[in-house]
Amino acid sequence: MGRLGDAGHSAVIVGRDPSARGRRQADRGCVERYTPSGEGYLTSRLDSVDVAREPMIAPSLLSADFARLADEAQRVADADWLHVDVMDAHFVPNLTLGLPVVQAIQRVSPVPLDCHLMIDEPGRWAPGYAEAGVRNVTVHAEACSDPRTVARDIRAGGALAGLALRPGTPLEDYLDVLTEFDTLLVMTVEPGFGGQAFMPEVLPKVRRARELVQTGHLTLFLEVDGGINADTIEQAAEAGADVFVAGSAVYGAEDPARAIAALRARAAGVGRG
Repeated sequence: MGRLGDAGHSAVIVGRDPSARGRRQADRGCVERYTPSGEGYLTSRLDSVDVAREPMIAPSLLSADFARLADEAQRVADADWLHVDVMDAHFVPNLTLGLPVVQAIQRVSPVPLDCHLMIDEPGRWAPGYAEAGVRNVTVHAEACSDPRTVARDIRAGGALAGLALRPGTPLEDYLDVLTEFDTLLVMTVEPGFGGQAFMPEVLPKVRRARELVQTGHLTLFLEVDGGINADTIEQAAEAGADVFVAGSAVYGAEDPARAIAALRARAAGVGRG
């Protein structure tokens, strides 16, 4: 997918089926229009009207059964995004999966993919995930030597660009480059493994980012990842998050669809910070 605008306002392919589900997901994250040629939906660079109007739930495939990934993607068809953790055993100690597996998941997933790249040299690898059709591609600030260029290359490939921060990484160090990004992912655990306990001490970072969104300094989805469940999602929502990555809280539930609905309702029931 090529660039359909300038670096700051490029358009990206975000879907290929003008279904009711696609329209519902548009309401939760993107302003979409269907092209006359029928090639797919297009969404322009995030504007203030594009910010999520209701909480978005992104189940983490890291908590799924890796022997049944196609089936596991179908189990969360009521989600907004499907969160896929890509780990290289260098930036983080764990090793998960790479682009060929993501491409296979992309072909069968009923919801857009949200790829979180916990890898070295993201500038080299991230554009490939965008070109594969991933909705949102997030790279780690700590691994980027030139975050602006990485963001522009991701968008040129056809995806929203996200920047992730470890719990100990100050938000202030990246305020000048966040204008190039569409998503800020605040880690509420240390990256690398699922099943860790939620770190509430990170929430002031989310609150500060929400203040900057509300005052118009940034236009971003505010995503949180790590330890999100029925007991912690309200804290994160109150701080200002609007996209919630949940692993075992969804995939460990007897009924993932009901778990997704319950998490969304809990987040929607509190005011943002």
